[in-house]
Amino acid sequence: MNTEAEKRSLLLEMITFSTVDGKLHKREYDFLWLVAQELNIDFDVFNDLFHQEHTKQIIKSEFQRIQQFYRLALIMHCDGILHEKEAKGIQQIAIEMGLNPGAVKRVLDLMKKAPNAMIDPKLLLRVFQEQHN
Repeated sequence: MNTEAEKRSLLLEMITFSTVDGKLHKREYDFLWLVAQELNIDFDVFNDLFHQEHTKQIIKSEFQRIQQFYRLALIMHCDGILHEKEAKGIQQIAIEMGLNPGAVKRVLDLMKKAPNAMIDPKLLLRVFQEQHN
């Protein structure tokens, strides 16, 4: 991720997705703040993003699209409650990102079975790479 605009766009997408169920759980907010810190986004800017509309930016790198999908999937599991709107929303977002639906389903299934919803990054990439063969 290179530009400030790209970083904000990714975070805005995550904020939008985290509120798809009509609520923003404290754990989701805390997770978003951790991501913002990793992206070097100031706290005031971070909080201001909750009051902005999200305009999608195309992520060119497949690796970055996979990363963003995984971040969104982590938010989905963050509050411990899997809402139907979240499950449908993440699949739609993944399709719009151009990610393979089979790989997306497999990753979501793996996350559902994992005790803390986290999977090894190498496994994540391998699932998507398998779809290329």
